Amino acid sequence: MKAAVLVVLGGLPGTGKSTVARPLARALGAAYLRIDTIEQALADSGELAEPPRAAGYVAGYALARDQLANGVDVVAECVNPLKITRDAWRAVGTRVLEVELVCSDPAEHRARVEGRVADIPGLRLPSWRDVVEREYEPWDRDHLVIDTAVVTAAESAELILRQLNRS
Repeated sequence: MKAAVLVVLGGLPGTGKSTVARPLARALGAAYLRIDTIEQALADSGELAEPPRAAGYVAGYALARDQLANGVDVVAECVNPLKITRDAWRAVGTRVLEVELVCSDPAEHRARVEGRVADIPGLRLPSWRDVVEREYEPWDRDHLVIDTAVVTAAESAELILRQLNRS
């Protein structure tokens, strides 16, 4: 029996992470962990003096670890902008697929960012300037890259499922 799989969907805001992650999680029958949801819940608790930075990711790692230990596949959705966050996700499970969503068409990417409506109450969405100026380190290892400017969300999910079937 194969170990449960952790699929980590990363990429800048507006690249389609939520749009891909939801149907992917349904297709896998996987738990869906969205760092934006975790971070907003932490902020809504009123217990933090500042908006969470690492706390959402640390909670996400712990939740993913619990699900994987119970044999439940996990789709984790987050920007995953730094090597340290990528390494931490990789340390969570023994079977991890790292996926980076990109949008190679700057005009399309900007339109997506500027046209988004928050689906998490209280979440402040980033502006285009926030996205462009965000710290986002280049990846230092092999991972699946999907360009959502040329591949639909359904096609993206199918590419990920095919990659999982190979491993």
